[in-house]
Amino acid sequence: MAKVFNVIIERDAEGYYVASVPELHGCHTQARSLDTLMERIREAIELCLEVEGEEAPSQEFIEIVVESLLIPYPKRLVSNGAASEVAVATSG
Repeated sequence: MAKVFNVIIERDAEGYYVASVPELHGCHTQARSLDTLMERIREAIELCLEVEGEEAPSQEFIEIVVESLLIPYPKRLVSNGAASEVAVATSG
């Protein structure tokens, strides 16, 4: 029986792609290319399912909301004309 998993893919500051599977605790991997990443995340899912006895907890996907917020630094952290605001991307 095939099961579909949600995979979150991000790119880190060093250029690596990082994949994680929220339904499977500790199921993540990284690679330099998306092709390699997809191979590795499939392997990681298989290993996680072996460990969990193929009884992964069921979760319902609701939605992804991404928004940018401009948050000012507290004045006590700003010195010598340094930037006083930071942009933060959040998901809710």
